[in-house]
Amino acid sequence: MVEIYTDGACSGNPGPGGWGVLLRIGDAETELCGGEPATTNNRMELLAVIEALQSLTEPTTARVYTDSQYVQKGISEWIHGWKQRGWKTAGKEPVKNEDLWRRLDALASGHQLEWHWVRGHNGHTENERADALARSGLEQARRGKRPVATPE
Repeated sequence: MVEIYTDGACSGNPGPGGWGVLLRIGDAETELCGGEPATTNNRMELLAVIEALQSLTEPTTARVYTDSQYVQKGISEWIHGWKQRGWKTAGKEPVKNEDLWRRLDALASGHQLEWHWVRGHNGHTENERADALARSGLEQARRGKRPVATPE
């Protein structure tokens, strides 16, 4: 079982943003982070999960932990209706971040995933690590650097 902890951060909303991922497979851990110079918090939350799933090299069973109810509810509940309505909300408005939701939907379909929401900034060790990585990605975005991965 793979454990995936993700977080996004944004300075201003919109503004520079970062995403962070902690991947754990048994005792092995990998940290990923990156950012964009002009984005939103929700885009960074989505991109964190996308980057995590893109890093998996084969179909996997995983638990995904996020402090974003937007991501957790979006992928578990809302996306089915969006797709049935042609990527429109119940109010007939276009789904925000449709490009990222489509990418996440395609990536998620290749894996068996459990989606878990955790309260952010509440002492959850792995969530705090993902948050620190997201803030590091935000700083990289401010300096114009590319995403990085660091296996431990």
